[in-house]
Amino acid sequence: MHDVVAETPQRWELYRLLSEPIRLRLLAVTAEEELSIGELVDVLGESQPNVSRHVSTLKQAGLVALRREGTRALVSLRDDGDLVVKDAIGTGRSMCESDGSLKRLGEVIRARDAIARDYFDAARGREHFNVAVAPEIGAYLAALAPLIDHKKLAVDAGTGDGALVEVLSPIFDRVVAIDRSEAQLAMARARCKHRGLQNVELVRGELDAPEVKKLVGSKADVVFAVRMLHHAPKPGAVLAKLADLARPGGAVVILDYARHDDERMREQADLWLGFSESELKKLARSSGLHDTKISAIPPRLTGHGPDAHLPWQLMIGRKEK
Repeated sequence: MHDVVAETPQRWELYRLLSEPIRLRLLAVTAEEELSIGELVDVLGESQPNVSRHVSTLKQAGLVALRREGTRALVSLRDDGDLVVKDAIGTGRSMCESDGSLKRLGEVIRARDAIARDYFDAARGREHFNVAVAPEIGAYLAALAPLIDHKKLAVDAGTGDGALVEVLSPIFDRVVAIDRSEAQLAMARARCKHRGLQNVELVRGELDAPEVKKLVGSKADVVFAVRMLHHAPKPGAVLAKLADLARPGGAVVILDYARHDDERMREQADLWLGFSESELKKLARSSGLHDTKISAIPPRLTGHGPDAHLPWQLMIGRKEK
């Protein structure tokens, strides 16, 4: 007679946990995107206490991760190769497709995007910029150019008022500066005219828009994104688009904030309170970047703006050849 091998208590507990439909739906939407408790309430159409209770249960079981970002609690699916959990996520996804939760998830992501769009579009009518830089800075930068091997094309993604193009123009043969906001581009245009920057092409659109692809393709030697990623509703998707613009062996340079807890920055359309080193490296790997290096920017170099007190960091990754 063969002995009957009993399921472990942990296994029976897993089956019990996954018998609740709301937990299946919760797993499915967090498999798509890291969401705050408030966003989960909107997506699932459930009450906040109910969502929090089920998140707590799934967290205790090790199925979701919960992290704090200022006053927000963000929920994401933990990496798990368990076949039962995968089946539960698939079932939950079907439920979310039927009840409209996945559609509401898209609306939540678009709402994130609208925060940044509205903030930067509000700059319309303020077509001015700070010209208080050394007037001979272009000559200094041109002196650096011969030391750089690959300098045919640089991309400034999210150029804003065009401050970075003043640095890139004397070094690179061509500079393509991209922004979604016409108000921001108006300031960049004025800057280029004032400085006489003849090798800068300004384009309005998304990073993967046809007009951007026409100008850049996948051939940029360096793609810069300066203080842009924290405005992105889906940072991983944006970093992947940045990587697509770089040529094989080209570099993607991210200048952004390290993790912080200054909630006041949300008033400036900051969707994320910076990124930890491990988060950036994970995003870089997912985007096909390698040889990633991250370093802190000394506070003395961060200027005197409203974000000068925050910790800044630099990430450089290479696209596979």
